[in-house]
Amino acid sequence: MSKVLLVLVETVDDYLPIIQKHGFELILAPTQTLRAQAIAEQGERINAVLTRGPLGLFAEEIAALPKLEIICVIGAGYEKVDLHAAAQRGIVVTNGAGANASSVADHAMALLLSLVRDIPRADASVRRGEWRKLMRPSLGGKRLGILGMGAVGQAIAQRAALGFGMTVSYHNRRPRMDIDYHYCATTTELALASDYLIIATPGGVGTDGLIGRQALEALGPQGFLVNIARASVVVTADLVAALQQGRLAGAALDVFDDEPNVPEVLKSLGNVVLTPHVAGLSPEASEATVALVAENLLAYFSGKPVLTPIALPG
Repeated sequence: MSKVLLVLVETVDDYLPIIQKHGFELILAPTQTLRAQAIAEQGERINAVLTRGPLGLFAEEIAALPKLEIICVIGAGYEKVDLHAAAQRGIVVTNGAGANASSVADHAMALLLSLVRDIPRADASVRRGEWRKLMRPSLGGKRLGILGMGAVGQAIAQRAALGFGMTVSYHNRRPRMDIDYHYCATTTELALASDYLIIATPGGVGTDGLIGRQALEALGPQGFLVNIARASVVVTADLVAALQQGRLAGAALDVFDDEPNVPEVLKSLGNVVLTPHVAGLSPEASEATVALVAENLLAYFSGKPVLTPIALPG
């Protein structure tokens, strides 16, 4: 299949042969400079784009790609893809919903354990020759709140309920009839029902700032927050203030407002665990996400419905 795919992502090179074997020509542009150069010099040849939510694809870039027919997003989030510009051109947009759910759920639980049990600081103290012992909470029997009950949220809930005996509540755009976990109508209600809160909802306008001062106050000074979704879901200034003032016990973050730039204040706080947006990265997840991209591309260019379409505005 002689179609040209512009690849903007930087973490899946080892798995791109899954797409290439079907005859796609790949243009690799994992940096801003290469991206701009590829669009300027080869824009008229490009039929498809592979990107990530935080990398997106902007209106002016879409306008510079006259043969663009489909945008494939690795991962569930697509917050920086200009859906209005895509809709105006009739461009199909797909995402990778569910393909990396297992990896993200594993990382969410790893962050929660590290945070609640204070693993990073305990490790650092031993390395300094200290023997620092602190009484820390357990996960067993605690109340876990999950914001977003998609594939990732469900995978987290399964690990928490079956692995740790936790009671699970959730908030979603609407209740799910296919699960038995307790539904909370608002984020504040969810926070009140939780000892620990994990953010697992996609980013974008609909979820921007869902967790702010009110929800953090409801979670309380013994509460812990984990975000493996998008930084935009949590009001960072409110989170920092709650952590500094002891109104929240701690936070573990895999996502940030201006990646890879992490606010110095977050780095300075001892009750925070930080990782560099790696929750969805594993060999298994990378292979699965690229395989899904290949399936969507093959379906589209064969005139069949894509597997994971994103609803476009208007």
